[in-house]
Parts: sequence; C-alpha cells; structure tokens
Amino acid sequence: MSDHPQPLGGNEMPRFGGIATFMRLPGTTEPSDLDVAVVGVPLDIGTSNRPGARFGPRGIRTESVLIRPYNMATRAAPFDSLRIDDTGDVATNPFNLLDSVDRIERRYDQLLADDVITVSIGGDHTIVLPILRAMRRKHGPVGVVHVDAHTDINDSMFGEQITHGTPFRRAVEEGLLDCDRVVQIGVRATGYAADDFDWSREQGFRVVQAEECWHRSLTPLMEEVREQVAGGPVYLSFDIDGLDPAFAGGTGTPEVGGLTTIQGMEIIRGCAGLDLVGCDLVEVAPAYDPTGNTSLVAANLLYEMLCVLPGVESRS
Repeated sequence: MSDHPQPLGGNEMPRFGGIATFMRLPGTTEPSDLDVAVVGVPLDIGTSNRPGARFGPRGIRTESVLIRPYNMATRAAPFDSLRIDDTGDVATNPFNLLDSVDRIERRYDQLLADDVITVSIGGDHTIVLPILRAMRRKHGPVGVVHVDAHTDINDSMFGEQITHGTPFRRAVEEGLLDCDRVVQIGVRATGYAADDFDWSREQGFRVVQAEECWHRSLTPLMEEVREQVAGGPVYLSFDIDGLDPAFAGGTGTPEVGGLTTIQGMEIIRGCAGLDLVGCDLVEVAPAYDPTGNTSLVAANLLYEMLCVLPGVESRS
C-alpha cells in the first residue's frame, strides 16, 4: 500500500549505499502509526562464552539489504499488508546488565502500549526475559516456540540469576509462560548432568532434541507444534545457534549437529496462522564470521518472521 513504509529498492539506491535500517526501511515512523516495530537490542553482557552479540543488530541490518519485499515461495507480502518500520535500538547500558534489562522492559512496555507486534534483533538471549515480562502485562502468559541449541533454563550462572542461560527458568518462575504451550526445538550437545533437559519437560514443555530433526523435513513437526501452541498468544524466540555452525558460525556458543537453514525456515513458516505477538532473533556475533553469512542468514529468518505475522496476506 502507498501509505505503508516500504523497503528501499536496489534500483533507487545501490545496496551498498544508504542508511543501514532493517531491509532499508525508512526508519522514521512513530510506533503509534505501526502494526509491527522492528527493534534492535544491542546487548551481550549476559553471555557466558564469546562476546560480540551487541553488534548483532548492526550486522544483521547491514546484510538485510539483499532481501526483497515479496516472498516468492509463500507469496507473503508483509509490507503491503502491515505497516512495518525499523524503530531503532534500545539504549542498553554496556556497564550494567540489570539496568539494561530494566531499560529493555520499559521500552517494550512503551511499544506494546501502541499495540504493535515487536520483531526484535538481538543481542544475547538475556533480552527475551524483559520482553516476555512486557508481553505478560500486555497479553497474559504466552506460548513460546523456542529454537535453540540450549534450553536456557539454568537456575544461575556464577551465582547470577539473570544471564543468557537463565531466561526461560525465570520466565516460568515469574508466570510469564503458558507452559503447556511451550516447545523447544533443536537442543543438543553436552551437558553438566544427564537430566539437563528434564526440567523443561517437568514444566510441561515439549522438548525436541536436534537428533529428532536430523535428515528430515520439519513441516510435519510444525503441524504438531501449531496444534499444541494454538489457542492463545504465541512468542517466537530463535537463537541463531539453533542452526548448525556450518550455516551460522558467528555466534557465542556454537554447537555441532544443529538444524539447517531450510529447517529453520520450515519452523518459522510453520508458525503461520498462530497468534504471534512478538518474535526475536538473537545471539548473532558478527566478528566470528567475517564473511557476513551468519548475519545474512539471520536477516532472512527475520524476514520470514515478518511473513507469518497475523494479518499478512499473500499476493498471487
């Protein structure tokens, strides 16, 4: 639609030129005039291994210049259907994690007061806790589709209750989740104890380990996931390390044996029809992938998220 913010085309400005907003959106629209707010959350002081995800939003925006507005596979036309714009970054505090969490929470309270769907660019996975807190106040407890190599249910890390490895434990304790409508997909690798994934299952989560996904399409799995998480608001949280490092090595805690980019797209496309109230893509650390491939993959996955939001129509 002519009154909807539109990505800048490659024939209007070379793709290597212009200001680096997501998909070269104008970046000038007030949230109150939007249906969907793209938000950068540059934070990495919650990480336990390699830092650098604070540069994730910038790297992903840079690589997003290659994406065009129409999805030729699904025919989704998100920018014709919804008013979408890049609303910039949360001003996180690089010296204080808990203050940063408070700042993120306040910013999302403001955005949700304008009745937008938030699509967030991380940043490490700590950011999902303040986002879910804001979502709880707006929508009530939410179902979650969580793609990750890790369950992120640690009770603490070095004595700290809030880190990138603890958000879903805190979310359960704080009543942010509708636990029977939570699915974790792609978890794998080694643990500190044989029962490391069992706490999730004890809460009612469905846990799909990566080995269950090997050598298969995830379209049938997503039919089951949709049935489980439907019936209420749903939040989609996608840690880039859910993918195998062969596809996305630019991250802080890579684990072998992960999902493919195709499976990642199947998961996101399989969320079509759900009442998605927010999404995120986290843990991209561009410095560990000088090719830019991890950021490019992340940008495309974020675009796929835009394509499955409620209200997005297809164009024949």
